[in-house]
Amino acid sequence: MGDRWKMLIVRDLLERTMRFGELQRSVGHISQKVLTQHLRALEESGLVHREVYAEVPPRVEYSLTELGRTLKPIHDTMAAWGNLYKKEISKA
Repeated sequence: MGDRWKMLIVRDLLERTMRFGELQRSVGHISQKVLTQHLRALEESGLVHREVYAEVPPRVEYSLTELGRTLKPIHDTMAAWGNLYKKEISKA
């Protein structure tokens, strides 16, 4: 979880299950290659589940595992700190 992309991916998957394109748009300016690398790493870590549906064209959805969902309190705390930090900076 040591980089910004993984935190943004987890942030968006905390909201709902997403397809690759949806996730790429919601995360922001991330290349397909980088998103794929991070999703694979999160999947190998047991934080993200990849579901492939046997359809034409194939449909792939990403969601957080139970272990991945345990990151919610950490994410919420970091978001609260970030909002407080923004307020303090805007005062200066």
